[in-house]
Amino acid sequence: MSYRYDIILYWSEEDEAFIAEVPDLPGCVADGPTYEDALAMIQEVMDIWIKTQKEMGHPIPEPKGRLMFA
Repeated sequence: MSYRYDIILYWSEEDEAFIAEVPDLPGCVADGPTYEDALAMIQEVMDIWIKTQKEMGHPIPEPKGRLMFA
């Protein structure tokens, strides 16, 4: 699916990987050895996160738009 959520992407020395987080979806985080891999993985994780929330009857947050700070 295609989503319009902000994604924060950064390098983690501790994990030795790129980390991708979706602030509007609590706990929605993925990683990868390259930023391309992390971005591809976060798409899969968002699919699973949203599917799980729907199955549990929980609301899906609307994208808030551009982050003012990170």
